[in-house]
Amino acid sequence: MSDHANLGDELIESLREARAHVRGEPTDMRVTQVDVPADRVREIRRKVGLSQARFAPLMGVSVSGLRKWEQGVRRPGGAALTLLRVMDRNPQAVVEALDQVGRP
Repeated sequence: MSDHANLGDELIESLREARAHVRGEPTDMRVTQVDVPADRVREIRRKVGLSQARFAPLMGVSVSGLRKWEQGVRRPGGAALTLLRVMDRNPQAVVEALDQVGRP
């Protein structure tokens, strides 16, 4: 298996774990506080190339909740911030990992 395949598998597992964490399900995650300014949430979503309707479920929030993040009314927390940071640094890896979600 290539390094890219391993990275893809790791990103998929990270996304699943992040989603579980956001939902309040128990995980073995280590939580680190990372701050992402509200205007960056929209920019990161656009960088990944997803609409609000597709991005919100990935982040474990409603479209309304995502809009509040993007407007600065609310701030993402926990795993959502970490995932946003990964998306910001390597959007192509996230897109590739998302393409693999649901595939055998």
